[in-house]
Amino acid sequence: MPAYDLNGKVALVTGAARGIGFETARQLHMRGASVVLLDLDPEATREAAERVGERTLGIGADVTDSGALLAAVAETVDRFGGLDVAIANAGIAPEGATTRTMPPEEWQRVVDVDLMGVWHMVRAALPQISERQGQLVLVASVAAFVNGAMLSPYATAKAGVEALGRSLRTELAPFGASATVAYFGWIDTEMVRKGLDRDPGGQRLQEAFPEWFFRRLTVDAAGTAIARGVESRAPRVFAPRWWRYLSALRGVINPLLDRRTEKDARVARAIRLIEDEKAGMADPAGER
Repeated sequence: MPAYDLNGKVALVTGAARGIGFETARQLHMRGASVVLLDLDPEATREAAERVGERTLGIGADVTDSGALLAAVAETVDRFGGLDVAIANAGIAPEGATTRTMPPEEWQRVVDVDLMGVWHMVRAALPQISERQGQLVLVASVAAFVNGAMLSPYATAKAGVEALGRSLRTELAPFGASATVAYFGWIDTEMVRKGLDRDPGGQRLQEAFPEWFFRRLTVDAAGTAIARGVESRAPRVFAPRWWRYLSALRGVINPLLDRRTEKDARVARAIRLIEDEKAGMADPAGER
């Protein structure tokens, strides 16, 4: 039997209408949990809940609205009798751009969703999680510890999520509850496909960094990793798993990688091209 048996538990997953969130909800449901799916589009979220199966509820809510998340937790408790597992997965990514050329409202929006949205979910769920010796899962990213050039609001938010998750694990321990931080590389979601394959800035990113850095994993693997992390009450979850080694060695490796990145001609060229494209200065061939 796993350290934490999900059979009969109640879980809430944000960003659950598609992608990692949907697959996570499905995996938890397969393990016997009743699952509440929460996402921005009410109809799409209800349809997603129906696809997961019975013992589900779909709620439309914006994670940047703290009142909406408090209401979602209250509805969860009213429907299923409590809340044992809360997974803060909802997130967005900006178009690839330098901090100088990114519209300030876009920078702010990413932080509002990816960091403050996680905090709103945590705040709403904490009373139930503490009382029921449950678990929080905060979905960060390897962007929490790798260089976030040309994706600075995303990296900033995910580093904050990591710090929050580590703090919560210590704070919840006296209550028999716990928190997990999930670190994902590039997962084959619509958000990643849009940001890397269809956005010119994302294409420049792929040109600038090594191919292995952008190797993608399926959403099935990501959802399974979260479910197994909950079952083992793991402090950290990595997918692909090899990222755990870079994380463990980040204090040594990051300064070396940062220095190399600063001097890399491909990165410099990508930055110049992105800046010119954002300013409408690049020609159709993408040459300066």
